[in-house]
Amino acid sequence: MMARQAHIVGGLALALCSAAVLAAGGDLGQAQKQATNWTAIAMFAIFVGFTLWITKWAAARTRSAADFYTAGGGITGFQNGLAIAGDYMSAASFLGISAAVMVSGFDGLIYSIGFLVGWPILTFLMAERLRNLGKFTFADVAAYRFAQTPIRAFAASGTLVVVAFYLIAQMVGAGQLIKLLFGLEYWIAVVLVGGLMVIYVLFGGMTATTWVQIIKAVLLLSGASFMAFMVLLQYGFSPEALFSAAVEVKKNVAVEGGMDPAAAGAAGLSIMGPGNFIRDPISAISFGMALMFGTAGLPHILMRFFTVPDAKEARKSVFWATTWIGYFYILTFIIGFGAIVMVSTNPQFLDPEGGLLGGGNMAAVHLANAVGGNVFLGFISAVAFATILAVVAGLTLSGASAVSHDLYATVFKKGKADSASELRMSRITVLVLGVISVILGIAFEKQNIAFMVSLAFAVAASANFPVLFMSVLWKNCTTRGACIGGFIGLITAVGLTIVSPSVWEATLGNPKGSALFPYTSPALFSMAAGFIGIWLFSIFDNSPRARIDRAGYEAQAVRSETGIGAAAASAH
Repeated sequence: MMARQAHIVGGLALALCSAAVLAAGGDLGQAQKQATNWTAIAMFAIFVGFTLWITKWAAARTRSAADFYTAGGGITGFQNGLAIAGDYMSAASFLGISAAVMVSGFDGLIYSIGFLVGWPILTFLMAERLRNLGKFTFADVAAYRFAQTPIRAFAASGTLVVVAFYLIAQMVGAGQLIKLLFGLEYWIAVVLVGGLMVIYVLFGGMTATTWVQIIKAVLLLSGASFMAFMVLLQYGFSPEALFSAAVEVKKNVAVEGGMDPAAAGAAGLSIMGPGNFIRDPISAISFGMALMFGTAGLPHILMRFFTVPDAKEARKSVFWATTWIGYFYILTFIIGFGAIVMVSTNPQFLDPEGGLLGGGNMAAVHLANAVGGNVFLGFISAVAFATILAVVAGLTLSGASAVSHDLYATVFKKGKADSASELRMSRITVLVLGVISVILGIAFEKQNIAFMVSLAFAVAASANFPVLFMSVLWKNCTTRGACIGGFIGLITAVGLTIVSPSVWEATLGNPKGSALFPYTSPALFSMAAGFIGIWLFSIFDNSPRARIDRAGYEAQAVRSETGIGAAAASAH
């Protein structure tokens, strides 16, 4: 069986790589497309070949549902911390934040800080409790003392909504990035990402996904470090000199645009302070809450805490993840300012209208060319592709676990499904998710998909996090309260996002000013609705089930704080 899987992996890999090279080669004669970067394709092929070898190695060790979902719980805290960082540092982080800094300067920091400050919450509130209470998914934790069927139905719904929006955004981003860098047709790039994602997850499960994420994290951190080093080298390793040069560039651009010198000077200095990125306090608080608490509700991040052997290693995972992610976001800030001085006014990287070639998100990629030439551009291109692959693999695995473990094994089979049938259902789900993500990625090619990532965070903060938090830390929380409150948060987050300006006006094309909800992010309101719903429906719940839920809190508290019984439960 394992030999057959290895042959399938090899055959699919050869087909995908051949398609990539042939499709790219066909673009050489078309002047309107980006010239094919053969250095990038060679490095991409090396990365894919190496990670497919890892998948073949992992396939031989993936024999049970526990191996598939959590790598058998055998990942160390340091390895898991790197893998979490690899899972979390998406292409949106690498390309998007550096581009935001290039355009807005200081304002771009709101993303970096927002994404980072969610980790102390995970460290001090959730990491140990998750590992002690859970087995495969965060629903195991939420459902520890509640009725299994309703709470897992809710958890699977929340997981699939978050995964869907996150996955579509990553697939569209992958298609646009590879279309620019490798000269591929958009649909071929999306199919390529989808095919590789399915191979990694289908055959290697969590073991292969973990190592793909570790390798990607090391490559991304190395590449970003080199870029930041080369930028600072130009200015004698003085951030102050870099910032001064960036202010001068912005001032000169304003003067060339017809602004008088005094106003141009103020425009240049504006990048060193907060501006109009978030225009009012409500939007700032709501947006920050989505990024901060959404991190603690992302299913593909929470799932990683079950891959370590105990709570101590879970704590260590968060420590290392926070360290690497914090370091990475400092680098993106330097890269963004480096792009201001080395990319934003360089004709080599601009189109005839004065915009960046390939769009605004290509700032970091063009900076790689500026500091390291074509070879380093190829490396960063391959790393960006690896970044997307690692994130979509983690997302697919969490979606598959929601369907096979939470719905199939627990809800439909009432906990009586054996490991083999659960594993089979996981692999079927991976195939289905792969096909759906490719179809949606192609369908959403022309759409503004920025709102999908923020919606994923808003849904995670409004639905998953309140249920997780209240079920673990509040004695009087009941099944009814958790399910109704969770669904209120979920529906409110999606509904308010749809009627917000970012979707109602920008995406759906309605007239400016017609949006029913005026703020950038719904998290402040939808998260509050989720918590109030859980509290209200739990307080007034006097059903027989509610008495069982409340009585189970003491045993849950002991298990979550001490880990007594956690090892035995994980072994089954």
